[in-house]
Amino acid sequence: MTRYLAARPTADTIPIHAVRRSQLKQFLDGQAKSTRAWAESTDYKARPGEVCLVPGRDGSLGRVLVGTSGKGCWDWAGLPLRLPKGRYRIDQELSPNAASDAALGWALGTYAFTRYRKPKKQPSTLVWPKGADRRTIEALVTGIFLGRDLINTPADDMGPAEIAAAAKDLATRNRAKCTVIEGDKLLEKGYPAIHTVGRGSERAPRLVDLRWGKTSDPKVTLVGKGVCFDSGGLNLKPTAAITLMKKDMGGAAIVLGLAESIMATKLPVRLRVLIPAVENSLSGNAYHPLDVIRTRKGITVEVGNTDAEGRLVLCDALADADAEHPDLLIDVSTLTGAARVALGTDLPALFSNNDTAADALLAAGKDVHEPLWRLPLHRPYRTQLDSRVADIGNVSNAPYGGAITAALFLAEFVGKSTPWIHIDTMAWNLENKPGRPAGGEAMSVRALYRMLCKRYLGDRA
Repeated sequence: MTRYLAARPTADTIPIHAVRRSQLKQFLDGQAKSTRAWAESTDYKARPGEVCLVPGRDGSLGRVLVGTSGKGCWDWAGLPLRLPKGRYRIDQELSPNAASDAALGWALGTYAFTRYRKPKKQPSTLVWPKGADRRTIEALVTGIFLGRDLINTPADDMGPAEIAAAAKDLATRNRAKCTVIEGDKLLEKGYPAIHTVGRGSERAPRLVDLRWGKTSDPKVTLVGKGVCFDSGGLNLKPTAAITLMKKDMGGAAIVLGLAESIMATKLPVRLRVLIPAVENSLSGNAYHPLDVIRTRKGITVEVGNTDAEGRLVLCDALADADAEHPDLLIDVSTLTGAARVALGTDLPALFSNNDTAADALLAAGKDVHEPLWRLPLHRPYRTQLDSRVADIGNVSNAPYGGAITAALFLAEFVGKSTPWIHIDTMAWNLENKPGRPAGGEAMSVRALYRMLCKRYLGDRA
């Protein structure tokens, strides 16, 4: 995944110098007259991301100036596909953190989804900056690219079986254990909500269960929504809402990507990953509005809308995870459009029953320039989920606060003593940005990984 990062320079390696706009004049004053003249003649201002290609004496590219903003890896992410093909090196001393940011940004900027066509352009190569944390960068890039590839793959090639296969492959590469409960065995093993949502598809529902790590280490459990395609069920989605529904397994992709990073760097945790993998389809066997489902925890749920299926498959997995009393429980899902209305598509919504865990994740997101925004688990809204025939309804009886009521529904299946984080995410970039091409996105992997490192490595992180 970091094949566009080279071990050493060659004779034709081109130097790059990063410059802040406020420091441009001072920088140019210390350069050769020809470099100053070229920058001035091209009206170079060192705006964030702005590139100046400085010719050498023979007319070939002699060096590159790039404007930076201090936004970590994203300052470098646009360069691999923007610069002329070649090998480059950073021609200045960087701190270890800055060197790691440069390498990570460069690597993320090389991503292309190539399953169905070849990329239009091959990225340029960067020599590993001195001091960069290669192991962590390689693990993060591998995990993020895995998540992106899974989300970008269309539903015809990414069903419950394929998600299970991806998890098994991940387990094999990292010497983890992965088991899969499939089809009617979900009923036998006590996962009725997962079975109910997935039974309408010809592709049998599954619960993927990956385990890794030493039993003496603190248990961290990740739960990812794996709805491989969401038609809305009998409450069929309109065309505008259904088109992107291949990405409704984005939560599963994100937790698998995060698991890759955790295992590859051997973070001292006892990891468990649970993925309810289903397709929400229309058929004669599909579940109906106003059906009542008995869940793994024993709570009965009245189905107010079959398009609110994600919380139904998650509730069984969360109840299973909570029963083991993990040190930290995190679920990630493309759960509500309401979260996107509130925060837009770039900012995942964070809910938590634990202020310490929530604050740590928000701080980690700020550190790595991958922000989240906390929304409240506002308990008075719980009455909007009341049902006249069951313990709870799966949708609110009010048109407001949909992200909050969805989180409150999930909270019913997590014990108050279990530190729990719920992330409601888009898992998709609507437009191209440096290092973040339009398409599937493993949002929050870097923030979550940083938070876990701080929590379980402390000063060693």
